[in-house]
Amino acid sequence: MTHPVPTPTTAQITASPRAWAELMLLALIWGGSFLCNAVVLREVGFATVVAFRVSGAALVLWAYVLLRGLRVPMDLRMWGAFAVMGLLNNALPFTLITFGQQHIPSGLSAILNSTTAVFGILIAAMVFADERLTARKLIGVSLGFCGAATAIGVKAIHAFDITSVAQLALIGAAICYGLSGAWARARLTNVSPQIATAGMLTCSSAMMIPYALWTEDLPRLTYSAATWGAIAYLAVLATAGAYLLYYRIAASAGVGNLLLVTLLVAPVAIALGALVLGESLAPKAYAGFALLAAGLVIIDGRIPRRLRAWRHKAVPK
Repeated sequence: MTHPVPTPTTAQITASPRAWAELMLLALIWGGSFLCNAVVLREVGFATVVAFRVSGAALVLWAYVLLRGLRVPMDLRMWGAFAVMGLLNNALPFTLITFGQQHIPSGLSAILNSTTAVFGILIAAMVFADERLTARKLIGVSLGFCGAATAIGVKAIHAFDITSVAQLALIGAAICYGLSGAWARARLTNVSPQIATAGMLTCSSAMMIPYALWTEDLPRLTYSAATWGAIAYLAVLATAGAYLLYYRIAASAGVGNLLLVTLLVAPVAIALGALVLGESLAPKAYAGFALLAAGLVIIDGRIPRRLRAWRHKAVPK
């Protein structure tokens, strides 16, 4: 999941059938990114995967910006803000995710990445006065942390190994996304989202290409067709296309509804990992996701509100 964290306190617009279809499509796209990471990592180093992804997506988005005739900011401070966003929302989390996926299943990676919204709520409460941690949010965040702890398991703490490090890397990626959501709200609210996205991907490309060349071998043209197809998917669909779709949904259905994507990505990734890669997850992973999902539902607030309204109507006057 690679997007600025939606803040559930934002007014939630009723989603149209088309918006629901787009939400499902976005969940499918981002769920598929975990499968594609696993495919590419068979032949490509994790840093090089990220370099391909961000640089390819940057090219696609700049083509979009040019076709739309959008104005490119020349303010150095704004580009500094893009650089921080590129680090927090792309370079660091993508690297942590791909590193982690070398050692844990794609489905478990997606489950742990679901903590993005939980950390986003917590960080926003620490930074913004109007994002205070209400009792409802506190319950949801607590359930989210319990879910993450359950999915990781006590054994990972006692027998600390590379699998434990990989799981913590996914948690680190979720924290990065939470920080990037706060940074975007603080510094990038007056910028076209398409320009901000192209800018941050350009900056993350400038970070990742030298790092990948320094730490890993030069990319080869002899990768398999499956690897090149997965790289194209990650860059064009899971990053550039997903960002454009994300902002389209935010405009039509409200960012509050985008929290639902967090609930849908993990099941998609789990299903694809099982069907395509033959992955199987331990029961603790499913139990952890159930707790995470419950926490996100409580944070979102709509289902609890509807239950209270239903009980109120059901009580005889």
